Amino acid sequence: MSRTTRLRTIARHLTSGGLTDLKLTEAEQNEGRPGRHTSDGFALRQHHDEAGDLVVIAGAYGPDWFATMREIRHRLEQPYVKCTVLSEAPGLDDHELLVRWATSAELQSRKRAQVQARAPLVALLRQQEAAAKAAADRQALEEAGQSGLW
Repeated sequence: MSRTTRLRTIARHLTSGGLTDLKLTEAEQNEGRPGRHTSDGFALRQHHDEAGDLVVIAGAYGPDWFATMREIRHRLEQPYVKCTVLSEAPGLDDHELLVRWATSAELQSRKRAQVQARAPLVALLRQQEAAAKAAADRQALEEAGQSGLW
């Protein structure tokens, strides 16, 4: 059984990230028309998943609800927030995401993926630093009157 995901905790993470909480009732959320709202934002509700765990369903609303949904996913999957966001869960509409706390294995796999994604850039930076250091050493030797024979 996973850790209980509380509505107010998820709302705090999203509002601190600059998103607007529309505070829609569950009936307003179930109307299924995310684009009818005049301002972009989100609404949350509690839900029990198949395993009986208490999770949060985050809905994106407004004229650009798809961009809001991307922002919700991006914000909640940050390493310091530690949530897993699922868009393919039973009973979810197109504009809704299921949010639960991430497991240790999920967090470790995300960390490995980030390291692998940064590996080419890190290698390039180290190569540039080594070339700059070699050029600086060569320049220092030349200024000291010690030029290389080859």
